[in-house]
Amino acid sequence: MSILRTGVLLAGLTALFLAVGFAIGGEAGMVIALFIALAMNAFAYWNADKLVLRMHGAREVDRASAPTLYGIVTQLAANADLPMPRVYIIDTEQPNAFATGRDPAHAAVAATTGLLRRLSSEEIAGVMAHELAHVRNRDTLTMTVTATIAGAISMLANFAFFFGGFGNSRNNPLGFVGVILIAILAPLAAMVVQTAISRTREFEADREGAEISGRPLWLASALEKIQTAAQRIDNPRAEANPATAHLFIVNPLHVRAVGRLFSTHPPMEERVRRLRALAREMGQSARPWG
Repeated sequence: MSILRTGVLLAGLTALFLAVGFAIGGEAGMVIALFIALAMNAFAYWNADKLVLRMHGAREVDRASAPTLYGIVTQLAANADLPMPRVYIIDTEQPNAFATGRDPAHAAVAATTGLLRRLSSEEIAGVMAHELAHVRNRDTLTMTVTATIAGAISMLANFAFFFGGFGNSRNNPLGFVGVILIAILAPLAAMVVQTAISRTREFEADREGAEISGRPLWLASALEKIQTAAQRIDNPRAEANPATAHLFIVNPLHVRAVGRLFSTHPPMEERVRRLRALAREMGQSARPWG
């Protein structure tokens, strides 16, 4: 059901993108929008993982340079029947993590130094299992496409508003007032759809990640610690690149009350509640890693 819902939301986001093109320039505008979408997604498919890792200053590590983290990921990848992903560390005090890559064969997982310092081995395993669940479900590609289309919608709307002429053009079916409405409402609608997709995939990754590690409470404990720390510790690179916020296991941005309405992550209380319920169903409690 979650896969179907994600597909429907992605189709809606694409339709919105084409509708913006049509509203700005009629049929010709819709065709241009289609070509832009194809070009941006092709670029994102092949290069998004490299760009994201570079944005956050991630450095690749191996068993010799990060034996604990690398060993945990190795064991979890085997549990999930996945190829071993590349492993990265990001130098920032805020505890957090994300996964990226177009498919399981080209995946990477990244953890911050703050996460490695503040969490136990069991909690790190819970976090990395969550990220590997994203890899197994190919969420990293889905979220890249979502962010790309949402960004393109905002770009088109801003282009129409600032570089004008559309209001007087016979190709524009809505006129100048319509362009103003598009510039305001289209990015908002794209944000709503992006939020819906992100939240759906986070709940699913929590559940599957708990199954990969076998211990839902490891992830529940990690999420609570990360959330508490993320609210008081800045992540400068994430703040400079807010479009990547949805990739992290916990929102790295310091959102205010209004911003929480469009948060790309589900409420933390609900995530923890579901994990604890899953632990009860499995009849398990926390125990040491190994």
